[in-house]
Amino acid sequence: MTTKILHILNDGQNELADQIIEVHCKECQVKVVDLNKKEISYDDLVEKIFSCDRVISW
Repeated sequence: MTTKILHILNDGQNELADQIIEVHCKECQVKVVDLNKKEISYDDLVEKIFSCDRVISW
């Protein structure tokens, strides 16, 4: 079973987050939500959080 990881970018992309996301993509199923873009509703965000095994907030 593949680990599902959600990365939530609060302040947009940064170099460290990009590097870690890249590594995680090699081993896990990764989703990234950039809150600066405001493309996701609160309900959708909560659904994504609970559908993943790990959540990392930047």
